[in-house]
Amino acid sequence: MKSAKWENIFKGWDNSESETVHTLKKVPVFKEFSDKDFAELEKMMHHRDFNSGDFVFKNRAPGEGMYIIMRGSIKITVGTRAGNENVLAELNQGEFFGELALFDDEPRSANAIALEDCTMLGFFTQDLMILKERNPVLGHKIMFNLGGLLGERLRKTNKLLIKEQSK
Repeated sequence: MKSAKWENIFKGWDNSESETVHTLKKVPVFKEFSDKDFAELEKMMHHRDFNSGDFVFKNRAPGEGMYIIMRGSIKITVGTRAGNENVLAELNQGEFFGELALFDDEPRSANAIALEDCTMLGFFTQDLMILKERNPVLGHKIMFNLGGLLGERLRKTNKLLIKEQSK
């Protein structure tokens, strides 16, 4: 007779993939990466923990790079917490934000605030520059994927603006 307790105890023992790689595989910025690519990328990730209510970054702060949510959720806002806050998005596990900072030195255009305790992966501009030197193909793959995602977001924003203007 099979015991469910034994199955649960040993579940996942054969999984050689780390939680970091498992999370990275959900992010479209890293689509079509090989296991070797993910192994190299994993070494460059910075793990950060935030408590509920903590700012991941603030509007007008220097942009350092992008974040990927491993656990928890965040909100992207403009305005302040003092009553005129405008929530632009709520993001959850496997989603990413702040990627514009990988392209320019402009300050942040919004706040990112933890809605609950969170664990994030940080991938910063300096990491991308180092990666582009060490592995140009992988660096260009990331830049190309990011460019495509930014273009897609811009098209969606344009459609929303056109829709609002036609009202």
